Amino acid sequence: MNWNSQEFIWLDWVIIVVGIIAVGWAVARSIQKHKRAQQGADSEDFLFGKGEPWYIIGAAIFAANIGSEHLVGLAGTGAKAGVGMAHWEMQGWMILILGWLFVPFYQLMNNKLGKIITMPDFLKNRYTPRTGSWLSIITLIAYVLTKVSVTAFTGGIFLESLLGLPFWYGAIGLIVLTGIFTVVGGMKGVMTLSAIQTPILIIGSFLVLFLGLAALGDGNIGHGWMAMIDYSKSLSLGADGVAYGTNHMFHFETGDPLYDDYPGFWVFIGASIIGLWYWATDQHIVQRVLGQHKGESSDVVMKRARRGTIAAGYFKLLPVFMFLIPGMIAAALAARPESGFTLDNPDTAFGSMVKFVLPAGVKGIVTIGFISALIASLAAFFNSCATLFTEDFYKPMFKGKTEARYVLVGRIATIVVVILGIVWIPVMMSLGSLYSYLQGIQSLLAPAMVAVFIMGIFSKKITPKAGEMGLIVGFLIGMARLLTNILTDTGKNVMTGGFWDATHWFWHTNWLIFEIWLLVFIMLFMVLVSLFTKKPTAQQIEFITFTDDYKALVTKSWNKWDVIASLGVVALCAAFYWYFW
Repeated sequence: MNWNSQEFIWLDWVIIVVGIIAVGWAVARSIQKHKRAQQGADSEDFLFGKGEPWYIIGAAIFAANIGSEHLVGLAGTGAKAGVGMAHWEMQGWMILILGWLFVPFYQLMNNKLGKIITMPDFLKNRYTPRTGSWLSIITLIAYVLTKVSVTAFTGGIFLESLLGLPFWYGAIGLIVLTGIFTVVGGMKGVMTLSAIQTPILIIGSFLVLFLGLAALGDGNIGHGWMAMIDYSKSLSLGADGVAYGTNHMFHFETGDPLYDDYPGFWVFIGASIIGLWYWATDQHIVQRVLGQHKGESSDVVMKRARRGTIAAGYFKLLPVFMFLIPGMIAAALAARPESGFTLDNPDTAFGSMVKFVLPAGVKGIVTIGFISALIASLAAFFNSCATLFTEDFYKPMFKGKTEARYVLVGRIATIVVVILGIVWIPVMMSLGSLYSYLQGIQSLLAPAMVAVFIMGIFSKKITPKAGEMGLIVGFLIGMARLLTNILTDTGKNVMTGGFWDATHWFWHTNWLIFEIWLLVFIMLFMVLVSLFTKKPTAQQIEFITFTDDYKALVTKSWNKWDVIASLGVVALCAAFYWYFW
């Protein structure tokens, strides 16, 4: 047997089949055991889960974030553009904001409303019912455009590069399999699968990292690292013939070909806006920390949720090393014909590395983790969509139905999202580069949502109508910019004429700079609207501002070790920025 084969052999296929069956059995057993303990259908349990341990919460947050866009897009971006995309990944510090700042608000609302909230609930109580409904609509649209379709599309590419499956077989197979998994398993299935696949995913990815460095350094990992850095310094050639390099996160020179993608300090601010929306206010992530057992005290729930976010903060330090740097290694290996490694398409970098560096048998084990990660991430999106539709549309319209009915509606909503995700894939494929598409849409959606959450929390003077109008106007401006992006190839095409000349600043401004100014505009717009509209009630302010209840809950729920662990996350993020400045 050739243990060093650079292709899948029969042993890998046997391990994959047996492993998938074993994982399916473990998840099914966990779900059945949980159902027996639950004694009947429970929609909140199906959608949120109940009181998982902090380390499971941390793993679930991490697993929900890691999808095929990392296996394909992040590794591919590393191969093409080096560490610039790390701004969007080195955000463990941002997850701490969820645990320390936002979770107490969510928990207090849980207590006062007597139910587990969704993010639209949050806005309905601070602003108006229409504000929450608009957030649900925007979030559902965002999931179809940026989550489900992207994950399925990149999953198809990954499975094609790794297993040789035709693209559409892999993409549609992944989305249908995950839809079935989500309908049957609910949040408990997602949590269980996350706990299983996270260690496999981490260990497997680091094997790819270290073995890839060893291959690049002729058996020496340290030499491989220096070879990768030296090669990246020779890239990003400008028109002046200067190599600006892809080994740093900030690109300050306008002659640098990567300046438009990562412009100076603007890139850090723009990435942080998207990060704040995603990590602190997106239902997809926040849902992981909302579950609780009946009768638990608020400080116990808070402590578990915060420690889960701290654990996730440490996990979030890993994807750069798991995916982005292996992409950089793949590019450096491909530049050496004697290595035997080829890379025709940067988006196949990670799958090609798995086949090239991992020994027989290990390829199969690691592939199980990757497939589980694809399903867990996509299932988390499906589950969040089911939650938003059931809790924010169906329950208010059809009160008093049985829990079994609410669970059924959540499952039907999942099926609809699956269909929409499949339908949108061909449209998305025509819109250009995957990561430009993904981050571009997120940069247009994030400012409105960040503005209404931040202004609602930090200011008692922002009125309900201001929140509603800020969210609607911000979303519409973002969609107008998206339309011009489609028509102008994100500002690359030369457009002339009355309309295009008059709106040149709108469609031609760098996408990150546009995002920042859009956030500033929405905040100022909300302040202006607040001057002419009815003030919030005392109850609205009490729900979502820094009240005595909020301060008391935070004080009771942490100790010095929580602070020390949190500072560790911040220090490690800062060290990464220092090294790759």
